[in-house]
Amino acid sequence: MQVYSPPLRDMRFVLHELHGSDVLRTLEGLEEVTPDLIDAVLDEAGKLVTEVLAPLNQSADQEGCTYENGVVRTPKGFKEAYKTFIEGGWNGIACDPQYGGQGLPASVNKLVEEMLCSGNLAFGICPGLTHGAYEALKAYASDDLKNRFLPKMVEGVWSGAMCLTEPQCGTDLGLVRTRAVPQADGSYKITGNKIFISAGEQDLTENIIHLVLARLPDAPSGIKGISLFLVPKFLPKDDGALGPRNGVLCTGIEHKMGIHGSSTCQMSFEEATGWLVGEPNRGMRAMFAMMNSERLSVGTQGLGLGEAAYQAAVAYARERLQGRALTGAKHPDKPADPIIVHPDVRRMLMTMRAYNEGCRALGGWVARALDLMEHASDPQTRRQAEDFTSLMTPIVKALFTDLGFASASMGMQVYGGHGYIRDHGMEQYVRDARIAMIYEGTNGVQALDLVGRKLPAHMGRYLRSFFHPVLAYIDAKMDDANLSPLIAPLGKAFGALQLATAHIAEKGLRDPDEAGAAATEYLRLFGLVALGYMWVRMADVAYEKRAGAGDDAAFYEAKIATARFYMDKLLPEVAALWGAIKAGKAATMGLDETLF
Repeated sequence: MQVYSPPLRDMRFVLHELHGSDVLRTLEGLEEVTPDLIDAVLDEAGKLVTEVLAPLNQSADQEGCTYENGVVRTPKGFKEAYKTFIEGGWNGIACDPQYGGQGLPASVNKLVEEMLCSGNLAFGICPGLTHGAYEALKAYASDDLKNRFLPKMVEGVWSGAMCLTEPQCGTDLGLVRTRAVPQADGSYKITGNKIFISAGEQDLTENIIHLVLARLPDAPSGIKGISLFLVPKFLPKDDGALGPRNGVLCTGIEHKMGIHGSSTCQMSFEEATGWLVGEPNRGMRAMFAMMNSERLSVGTQGLGLGEAAYQAAVAYARERLQGRALTGAKHPDKPADPIIVHPDVRRMLMTMRAYNEGCRALGGWVARALDLMEHASDPQTRRQAEDFTSLMTPIVKALFTDLGFASASMGMQVYGGHGYIRDHGMEQYVRDARIAMIYEGTNGVQALDLVGRKLPAHMGRYLRSFFHPVLAYIDAKMDDANLSPLIAPLGKAFGALQLATAHIAEKGLRDPDEAGAAATEYLRLFGLVALGYMWVRMADVAYEKRAGAGDDAAFYEAKIATARFYMDKLLPEVAALWGAIKAGKAATMGLDETLF
């Protein structure tokens, strides 16, 4: 049986103690966001997830979505849960009050999003996509489109979906064939087929707003000829009420390995009416506003599933009796000891814990940058925050989903034979987590984005947003008696990251295959160093606060112990990654393709 309790104490630690929530009140529009308000929001979100959404997770997985004659029905209980969700205002908590949102910080919203992903990922996909579509329209749509569509999307009675992939193109969107023909009234007629469209059709909302990539008749070939269009399922009337059905039809849904409660649709557009978003032939620029939002959200999915798997594994390890501790019986009154006494089980649980809490801290740092991008009054602060977010987006997406799947797999291993039995729910986490490594750009594509785009951008300017604060922190804490056992390995790993960065920049400039062959190892190396930096900072806070912590002393002791585990057992992987990067492309590219 799946168990999940929102990790509210750790979330508050990340927001208030590690990253300092007081900073939020200095930002324009967030002056009233107090720690008490944040805590109340997190408390209520936790109740929603545990009381309404999590109980539907296993049943939704087993029932799945159904398709008949263009209609998709979500699993039992989803419609009622979604009504509760939007009536509580959860769909718009981080949206602009101008469109009916609550204007809360992204750093709060991401923690709410994590809870949704832990409790019921399939349910959370639809509102997550709506928020991504909101971000793209808010940034690039005309005022008329924003005023017509955003209020109902923020409310949640209308949802959003992104329509990129076609049968002949996935990552290479320059191959898109969907056509857009201009009309005399300023609209366009959209014709084409899209596949793998999450929540492209469902019965939760009265309208679905599709953001569709298509080509104008005179568009240049390739990626520079792609435009973005808003195409609703139903055309709205002037008063905002639903009008006639548009030429949008779901022609089928995919039967996936996981996330069964969310429909993955094949969509057909037959002269559907749509409106241009942004500039002609520059649709990818606008769509990336949604894609980058979704990539951060998919990273959060990995974290959410990892946390749920960890909690279930801990509960099982405390209850399951098997064998005796290697150093003698720990529970002699029982026929055997619980498996949590065994070193290998501890290894898995500690690894999961270190990954989850490290990712939550790193995700909080990135979310804080999102808040600065949106609300800081100083242009330089906004630019630095944007640089950091751009750099970290592929790392968050790829690393968090890699580690989320690893945690789900380890959780299944803790359960042993019971792990792959459906009744316990652990195998669902494994199936759900594996998908997140693929959609919104495979993790290999994220690595190529990191080394091919983010590293060389603006002569390495993005890198400074990470390298400078980490180096300054290491220098400042080198002589700290408490932190020295942690600072030393962090400094060594950071040195390897610097060397790897220079190596890829030099080799990749001469031969792109060199950068491509090292990309995945480099992203993981970068991510592990980033988690190491977070763990040292968390230990720093814990050492400072544990003395007078009272009942919270155990929490801080656990932070310190987990930081030590991460630095001793997980961060050393950096050395192997650096060795693989130095080896170059030869072993990877040496075998002739005809010999595979």
